[in-house]
Amino acid sequence: MPTISSDIRHVSVLATGAYLPGDPIDNAALTTLCGALPPDVLDEIQVRTRHWIIDPATGEHRTGTADMAVAAARQALGRARVDPAEVDLLVMSTASPEFPLPAAVTYVQEKLGLEQCAAIEFRAGCVGAVQGLDYARRLLADGSYRTAVVIGAESISPLFAPMFLGQDPAKLRMRDLLTIYTFGDGAGAQVLRAGEPGSAGAAEEFTFATRCMGGARKPGMQIIGGGTDAPAAVQVRRKRLVEMKLDVSGTQKFGPRVFAEAMADMFARSGSAVADFDAYVVPEGNAEYFAKEFAAAGVSDADRATLGKRMVENLADVGATGSAAVPLALDAGWVSGRVQPGDTVMLLAIEASRYLYAGLTMTWEAPTPDGATGVA
Repeated sequence: MPTISSDIRHVSVLATGAYLPGDPIDNAALTTLCGALPPDVLDEIQVRTRHWIIDPATGEHRTGTADMAVAAARQALGRARVDPAEVDLLVMSTASPEFPLPAAVTYVQEKLGLEQCAAIEFRAGCVGAVQGLDYARRLLADGSYRTAVVIGAESISPLFAPMFLGQDPAKLRMRDLLTIYTFGDGAGAQVLRAGEPGSAGAAEEFTFATRCMGGARKPGMQIIGGGTDAPAAVQVRRKRLVEMKLDVSGTQKFGPRVFAEAMADMFARSGSAVADFDAYVVPEGNAEYFAKEFAAAGVSDADRATLGKRMVENLADVGATGSAAVPLALDAGWVSGRVQPGDTVMLLAIEASRYLYAGLTMTWEAPTPDGATGVA
């Protein structure tokens, strides 16, 4: 059994929060906007609705990454009954900040009214929110800080708006349609608090793992433009100033293998098996294109059946949301009662950009929030 320092503090997740911009945009609306996807492709991606910061008709921005992050943070703080003034650590993950500098997390700090606090940002997609959560809990556990808010926020819709705005829907490419139908915007947050020195126990330890498996592969997803890869004069001559490129075939074939490797890594580190966890918060875990490759990735039939019953995800309702994906799925699972006090929970994020994963296990402590359904 691991030895715990007498100074290490127990860290609890007190509450979560979420924010989704605007009204849900269903697939029928997208068909009118940019053309239809074949029914079998829609079934595979399993997204029925999504939320965008842009007005679908005009492309006008109705909110932004930092504002969504603030809204999610405020909801989490309210549910936790924690005053924003008590927060001494803010950790945020996003791949879509308003500006390269200052970091988006500092705008969140400003809007929360915090003149001073530790403010740390992960420039990442899906994995960043899980990496940030583990980073924050370590800083709380060693006594560096006491109360943290961890946020994942993403504004993806502005990147693909040029694909359809002012374009003939009949002429859109299938790969562009897949991007438009798959992605959504949003933000999710968690409030963490450290206990007294020596309050941690061996049985309460978190298990964390992260790895990049794409060092020898071309990226599964790229956002090109606005960086320093070429002079500004060259960049403005490109067809699009900022463009999202998605290797659909590569992500569908290799993504499930990253998932299987991540699961194996987490089980090895925690000394656990599939049946030992009550909830798996894996935002895209039930997507057909993901699940159908599990066998090839080495996931057994029995384990697939168990995973299917214990998966906590909301892909159909919000789409793929990058840094917000795991926080939004966790919030949905907690509010619905699918994640209950005492549950052993695994958070697992898979990111296509360079085929990364990040996983974190914990014992859930927060009671179902007031006004939530409280039923699975």
